[in-house]
Amino acid sequence: MKSPYDIIGVAPDVSDEDIRIAYRALAKKHHPDLHPDDEEAEGRFKEISAAYTLLSDPEKRARFDRGEIDASGAENQERSFYRAYADGSEGARYAPFGADGEGGYAAEDIFAEVFGQFGKGEGRRGFRMRGQDVTYTLRCPFLDAVNGAKTRITLPDGKSLDVLIPKGTRDRQTLRLKGQGMPGIGGGPAGDAFVEIHMDPHAFFQRKDSNIHVEVPVTLSEAVLGGQIRVPTIDGPVSLTIPPNSNTGATLRLRNKGVGAAGSISRGDQYVTLKVVLPDEPDDELIQFLKDRSPSPSDDLREKAGMV
Repeated sequence: MKSPYDIIGVAPDVSDEDIRIAYRALAKKHHPDLHPDDEEAEGRFKEISAAYTLLSDPEKRARFDRGEIDASGAENQERSFYRAYADGSEGARYAPFGADGEGGYAAEDIFAEVFGQFGKGEGRRGFRMRGQDVTYTLRCPFLDAVNGAKTRITLPDGKSLDVLIPKGTRDRQTLRLKGQGMPGIGGGPAGDAFVEIHMDPHAFFQRKDSNIHVEVPVTLSEAVLGGQIRVPTIDGPVSLTIPPNSNTGATLRLRNKGVGAAGSISRGDQYVTLKVVLPDEPDDELIQFLKDRSPSPSDDLREKAGMV
């Protein structure tokens, strides 16, 4: 059985973050969504996910490094079965636990011995084990994360699943999908799937806590004279009043136009920062007006700012 370090492609002494980075690169490369109907890629993806499941758990990683468990997470069988032989009663000293009358082995008995979960009487054949958890990274558009959305993902075992992204989801937030991990053993419950959301940046929105910030260009006329303009919000465009004589850097607030949380009616605000932009093409009338205008003391902005 290959070492999980070899599967991920890292040395045994690397940090947890190095393992995480290597896993993400491999998972992205071999994800079934990128290789439809490719059984080899799907198998490789499952192998990578199983290796990361072990190495991402500090306790399991430490036990693997000490040789107490193998790459699948199972207890070291050689040591366990040696005790089973050595501790047998006299006359049956080398008869392993769980052997039936014909010398065969029930799968439940083997699992029970390997994992040290023997019961008494009927419990010997009632071994149950919870399935492994799986991890998944999901890239999510900015607006889907802040407004909430439903998307379909393919889990490491190849199963497709609809995932509800709650309103107000943050970057790197992890969603837990109960019972959507690997199946259990002996009727045990399935593990969970943990989906880490990677929120894509937006072209002009930025999120800070529950507030949205956006820089909006305005013309010189709009800045000087003021008026109504249309500005984008995460809900769609709205009308905003610009006060006369607004300058670059002036910030206006739109109440309750920020991010809300799932199940809550309260929301943050949106802050609109103005940026005065001159026309790309020369405006002859504006140029002539400025030439004819008599300068005032307030025009010397550098002196006013104490720079000269």
